[in-house]
Amino acid sequence: MTKPTKYRTRTSLVHGGTVRSQFGETSEAMFLTSGYTYETMEAAERRFKNEEPGFVYSRFSNPTVRMFEERVALLEGAEDARATASGMAAVTAAIMCQLRAGDHILSSQALFGSCRYIVEDLAPRYGIESTLVDGRDLNAWKVGLRPNTKVVFLESPSNPTLEVIDIAAVAEIAHSVGAKLVVDNVFATPILQKPLELGADVVVYSATKHIDGQGRCLGGVVLSTKQWIDDNLANYLRQTGPSISPFNAWVMLKSLETLDLRVREHARNADAVARFLEGHEKTGRVLYPGLKNHPQHDLAMKQMEMGGNIVAFEVNGGKEAAFRFANALKVIKISNNLGDAKSLITHPATTTHQRLIQEQRAALGIGEGMLRLSVGLEDVQDLIEDLGTALGRA
Repeated sequence: MTKPTKYRTRTSLVHGGTVRSQFGETSEAMFLTSGYTYETMEAAERRFKNEEPGFVYSRFSNPTVRMFEERVALLEGAEDARATASGMAAVTAAIMCQLRAGDHILSSQALFGSCRYIVEDLAPRYGIESTLVDGRDLNAWKVGLRPNTKVVFLESPSNPTLEVIDIAAVAEIAHSVGAKLVVDNVFATPILQKPLELGADVVVYSATKHIDGQGRCLGGVVLSTKQWIDDNLANYLRQTGPSISPFNAWVMLKSLETLDLRVREHARNADAVARFLEGHEKTGRVLYPGLKNHPQHDLAMKQMEMGGNIVAFEVNGGKEAAFRFANALKVIKISNNLGDAKSLITHPATTTHQRLIQEQRAALGIGEGMLRLSVGLEDVQDLIEDLGTALGRA
């Protein structure tokens, strides 16, 4: 593992973790190989026993994948990282690799639909108990904690309602019973928020989102201490095989070079869009951590450098008005993805959170008129004009 250097973020994102072949290439090499050869049978034996360094099989590790992992770890300030085939593979691995029957997961209830499935439906099938609480209420975390709680899990900001949770406080609560805090940091990105510095033990990303940033590849990352990864995650990944392809890892490795530049421009655009929507007669609630009227604005600005690129808002008139509005957009595209260079909009109640019953959605504040907008890198005036024209047809 490459040790962190004195380099600042943008330099590390260009050079961190790079290993060059004998050809001295400037762009990192892509090693499209499933297996590796050994000089002797004795060398193969030593490598399988971890008695000498080297690669064994690309389900376990790969030179291109390792460069990606090391660069993300440098960015996050983590000792180590492991990449996976998707963001949900990362979430599932980070949670399940450290649990067994009889253990308990404590989680915030405001989660992406698939994350909630892992906590609420999948884990209990294997004898793992789970409890969901209002993550904004620190007392709820304390009440929900049990002696057998081994994992505490949260998103901050949450998908799609952008709830902000006090990571440092929840970390302290989790550690009081020896539980590990796992934070899904996708909305904030590793540029704008550092959960490990706030006390989290494990951080997960869907690299499909801002890290790729251009809608090309699936991928995920889990970051923590080297000991936690060696003791919990490494063998889980080796035996269950949610491996990222070397090609996808290479694409994302190259995307990291511009991540800081892109994320900050995303956030600047989103801030302007949120302020436009906030004052429009056709909108109701506008949720964006950078707005002063966000319920956890002060906490968000304490934990995050900027407000991020996701804006949630309600169109007056419910689902029909929201659909008319979205269908009238020209620049902004309808898609359930996010973190893309293109601005993307979705209706959570019928897409990302459609498996929840209406009462559950209502408890989370996901109304029929709510839309989630991932603000892209277009000219912000074009975005505002597109939104204004479409709202006129809502």
